[in-house]
Amino acid sequence: MVIREAMGAPVIIKKYANRRLYATDESRYVTLEEVAEKVRRGRDVRVIDAADGADLTQVTLTQIILESRGAGRLLPVPFLLQLVRMGDDALAEFFGRYLSAALEVYLAARDTTRGALFPIARLPFSAANPIARLFSGLYPPYAPPAHAPVGGAPPAPPPRGGPSAYGAQQQGGWPSSDAPATEGAEPAATEDDHVVVASSSELDADETLEILTTLQRQIDSLRRRVGKKPAKSKA
Repeated sequence: MVIREAMGAPVIIKKYANRRLYATDESRYVTLEEVAEKVRRGRDVRVIDAADGADLTQVTLTQIILESRGAGRLLPVPFLLQLVRMGDDALAEFFGRYLSAALEVYLAARDTTRGALFPIARLPFSAANPIARLFSGLYPPYAPPAHAPVGGAPPAPPPRGGPSAYGAQQQGGWPSSDAPATEGAEPAATEDDHVVVASSSELDADETLEILTTLQRQIDSLRRRVGKKPAKSKA
């Protein structure tokens, strides 16, 4: 169990040329995992170069996420390749704008709505549509489903049309109006399916921006439901 410490001024961590980290609040050298533990306990840290005072906080926190938390192994190779190919401006917008907004909405939902029913319960599913389109162009076999039910597939509903329909089912036939869809056929589109999943070909920059813009609009809408003012679009 992580015990939260009282918030205060950021702890200054000095990083030396030999990659050693020195915590000024404890006057001793610490490991990267010990720095991560400080952050988990609620303390802010500021990492500086011991030689010239350059701010290394972002680099160090990213290193903690990728190495200490094993996040580097969670990101699929096709996704990482796409990030490497993105231009600096597009990459900065992706991380600085869309991921930050998505994380903000997620934390607000998690902290303020612990019950089974809450306004943005469908966040993972509504947000999955543009994400599915983006990822399907990278690696179709692993594209997330647009509407994946929680806890597995729900039980099949009883046949429509009452007992006559049920009897027809048991005898190998169905009324024409209640005939089930052929196995393997695609379900009919609904109003919730706002974004069509792209083909397996690689998405270009314009299509990727369109997807992220759609996701931003959904995030803004969800933010309004939890009482937060939506961020102004820069597009």
